[in-house]
Amino acid sequence: MNPYLCVSDEVREAIHNNRPVVALESTIISHGMPYPQNVETALLVEKTVRDSGAVPATIAILQGKFCVGISPAQIEYLGKKGLAVQKASRRDLPVLFARGEDGATTVATTMIAAQMAGVRVFATGGVGGVHRGAETTMDVSADLEELAMTDVAVVCAGAKSILDLGLTLEYLETKGVPVIGYQTAELPAFYCRSSGFAVDYRLDTPEEIAAAIHAKAGAGLRGGMLIANPIPEQYAMPEDAMNETIASALSLANAQGVKGKAITPFLLDKIKTLTDGQSLAANIQLVLSNARLGAEIAKALCALGA
Repeated sequence: MNPYLCVSDEVREAIHNNRPVVALESTIISHGMPYPQNVETALLVEKTVRDSGAVPATIAILQGKFCVGISPAQIEYLGKKGLAVQKASRRDLPVLFARGEDGATTVATTMIAAQMAGVRVFATGGVGGVHRGAETTMDVSADLEELAMTDVAVVCAGAKSILDLGLTLEYLETKGVPVIGYQTAELPAFYCRSSGFAVDYRLDTPEEIAAAIHAKAGAGLRGGMLIANPIPEQYAMPEDAMNETIASALSLANAQGVKGKAITPFLLDKIKTLTDGQSLAANIQLVLSNARLGAEIAKALCALGA
């Protein structure tokens, strides 16, 4: 047993008995929104997974260990601690483990912990990617590298629209990561249903997606799979207006010299302000939609005996 991994009894038993499990990240709790809305949203996402017939496994680093399947009390703890919790990507793990500290898992670290525990499906909001201007800054999210080598299927609403979506797709293609559009041939852009960029394949049912995941594992092909699920139409934001808002937020970030891991939370906060909170409401709805799809895919995988 990995000394840095703690799996809840519920999640362990579900995996052992071939019951569907959906991994969930914890950065959305500590860095995604203010308390108590962060806790309320995290619990609602877990409830959505349960109502869809799967077991939720929210993942965080607590006292220097990956915890797969945390309690409501632990979610409350992370929510209250907020930005004081380290936002933990792969590079942060050795020090956090050695010091026995807490960390909120990003897409990359949630994937790592999920694979360690045997959870095959992970639902999140949007993945990181290649940042605008990366040809000079070299700012590329660790999420993309993790997708290239960790065997977890990630359900998301595409890459965050603050990124360079074309370069993000090129990077994933180079790394051999399949990008699947759920009932769409176009990569969604987080708050918006379309981006103008094509996905690799369109698959229209959770069963088709599960079959592809199963085949990938059966062939021994390394790495994850990105499943892009557009935000429900009634919550989507207009593409032109959103592009203008993102441009304004980027200008503010450049003017204030915001860089590195601070850039994404800064931009999302400014976008929330510029849209009078509409972007946050949209963010919550797309996460719930991804949680539902993640549960359906996890159930279909279990039906395959995978």
